[in-house]
Amino acid sequence: MARTPPPFAPFEWMIAWRYLRAKRAEGGVSVMTWISLVGITLAVFALIATLAVRSGFRAEFVDTILGANAHVTVYHAQRIDAAGRPTRTLPDYDAMAERVRDVPGVTRVAPLVKGQVMATVSGNNAGVEVFGISGADLAQIPRIADPETGRGDLDRFGEGIAIGSGVAQILGVGLGDNVKLISPDGVRTAFGVSPRVKSYEVTHIFTAGRYDIDRTRVYMPFEEAQLYFNRDGVADELEVTVDDPEAVEDYTLPIARAAGPGALIWTWQDASGGFLRALEIEDNVMFVILSVLVLIAAMNITSGLIMLVKNKGRDIGILRTMGLTEGAVLRVFFICGAFTGLIGTVLGVVLGCLFAIYIDPIFAMVNYLSGGGVWDPSIRGIYALPAKLQFGDVLSAVALSLGLSFIVTIFPARRAARLNPVEALRYE
Repeated sequence: MARTPPPFAPFEWMIAWRYLRAKRAEGGVSVMTWISLVGITLAVFALIATLAVRSGFRAEFVDTILGANAHVTVYHAQRIDAAGRPTRTLPDYDAMAERVRDVPGVTRVAPLVKGQVMATVSGNNAGVEVFGISGADLAQIPRIADPETGRGDLDRFGEGIAIGSGVAQILGVGLGDNVKLISPDGVRTAFGVSPRVKSYEVTHIFTAGRYDIDRTRVYMPFEEAQLYFNRDGVADELEVTVDDPEAVEDYTLPIARAAGPGALIWTWQDASGGFLRALEIEDNVMFVILSVLVLIAAMNITSGLIMLVKNKGRDIGILRTMGLTEGAVLRVFFICGAFTGLIGTVLGVVLGCLFAIYIDPIFAMVNYLSGGGVWDPSIRGIYALPAKLQFGDVLSAVALSLGLSFIVTIFPARRAARLNPVEALRYE
């Protein structure tokens, strides 16, 4: 008794490989195979490149937020001070900071004094936001204290101020130069409030990686900021960082309880949540659109297989009369379509990964060929187009491409398997 060969036997692969290598007389089949292959490759490449840029943009955006800003800001509800004026300052900021610092998961608590002033040097003016902070706390802010992107000596921070690279560019100053800060809320006299004007030496220039931060932020020693902004013995808010910023909502209630009555909480997700949600919606829409692109490319496999089945009708009839089963015929043509999808997916993954890895020189070349100005940091917020390869993104692209390729291959393969050998050989 003859033994039935197992599915996907070697002879099925041999027949499928022979059909894929069409002869010159059957060039139409070969051309359709190449079109399907190129279409799948480009679609998978576009999908992986888009997912990598999406992940890189979100990671860079979040990193610049978390690396230069508080994860949680603690401030006070408005109240009336001893002079009868409304205020939100923290009079017991040291005790409050100690209580917040004891909350599990809190890594840093820094009292801040904040104010908006005008910086001027030799006729160059810039509106800046001053952060009064201690030198020890400033040294723990990753994006500000990074020695690779910053210039100057943070040890001399107590002798002057630290300014963003954008502020330095606007004012045309460097290390050691003096910057004049002008505040409208200055000295109170019998004739009213006179502006406060004072010069400070630039001891450090930082680059946080965010356009809006680098062009507007100035750091001043905490005690000096208290004097400059008339905040004697008080702070405006507490800057808090935590172990897991992505789960910052888990820390808000314990921090609020530790801060005490009247304390209010503002997280980085509250400040940037709208943008992140919009980015997530955009990512999902782009994934759906590119999935349709992959589907269109996979449909070319169906067209190629239909032509292949039509051209190989005589061969199918002969193979069926020789004893080849419907399942064997189906598997032969399934291998033809699936092999095209598999090779196209592999090539697309390789191109997509190479694009993500070498995005900086690629983008530099595109920027050069277009004459510059392709990426405007004042609009995007960050200085370059980032890309971040993630295994999950690559896996989803591969699963989508192979899944669609295998599914669309089944229908023409079933048509070939159900072809009646008598009808196929009637006119031969």
